[in-house]
This record gives sequence, C-alpha cells and structure tokens, in this order.
Amino acid sequence: MGDSPQFRSAERADVPLVLTFIRELADYEGMLDEVVADEATLEEQLFDRRAAEVIFALEDGREVGFALFFHNFSTFLGRAGLYLEDLYVRPECRGRGYGRALLRRLAQIALERGCGRLEWWCLDWNRPSIDFYLAMGAEPMSDWTVYRVAGDALADLAG
Repeated sequence: MGDSPQFRSAERADVPLVLTFIRELADYEGMLDEVVADEATLEEQLFDRRAAEVIFALEDGREVGFALFFHNFSTFLGRAGLYLEDLYVRPECRGRGYGRALLRRLAQIALERGCGRLEWWCLDWNRPSIDFYLAMGAEPMSDWTVYRVAGDALADLAG
C-alpha cells in the first residue's frame, strides 16, 4: 500500500464481490454455514433500500478489503453514529495497513456526516483484531451485553 490508500464505494454491479467478501469473512470466523445472504437480497438492501453502505480498499486498482457500515443513533448524544458491521482484509494483504486505512476512512466519513461515534462488535476469541482495535484507541464496552432476537423468536415477539 502506498502513502495514500485508495477507496471506492460499492456500486450495484459490485454485489457479487460484496457477497464474496462476506463469505470470506464468515469463513475466517468459522461461520460460513450461517451466511444466508444472496445477491438479490444484498442488491435490494444496499441499493434499493440503502440500508447499509460498502467501501472497498484498493491495491493497484484491485479490491483487497471492504467495510460494510450503516447509521445508528445515540439518544444520549442526540446524533447519528456509524456502525461497522464488517471489516475484512484478504489474508494475503494483511499487515500492509489496509485495516487501519479502512477504519480511518470510516472515522472521516463519521466526522463528515456529523456523527458522534463509530462503533462495532468483535468476537471474543479474535485476539489479533482486539489488539489491533485497542492499539487504535478503541475502548471495549465491557459493561454492555449484546442481545438478539432473530428467526422464530423474532416472529414470536412480533406475533
């Protein structure tokens, strides 16, 4: 990577590439069997509903990493934030600063949009990522526990 990393926003034609990155990340996390997203769903969610956004990190014009993010909201701050759902750099390109560059670009986007914070989750076992995030000034939110309702439980709650 040079001194000025290049980024680009995903376009509709990039949906297959976005899904490839999602699957590569899920495989790295040992969760590939949990990926049910498909190209049609991603296209609808990313480009018709604008539910999330994707940026790619480029090396010599080739996509080597991605970040998928969306807005959330802090009532205490009274401002939107950016929530980073996925950050992934291909294994052969790690250690070259792309992860840091993607996070820096997301921080810039957050500030450009007047957001109050940038946040994400990290798997407890992923020590390399945890150390990386801590070194960048991120703080673990150890007083909080994530709760989720999905699938049948979500339908039951709605019902």
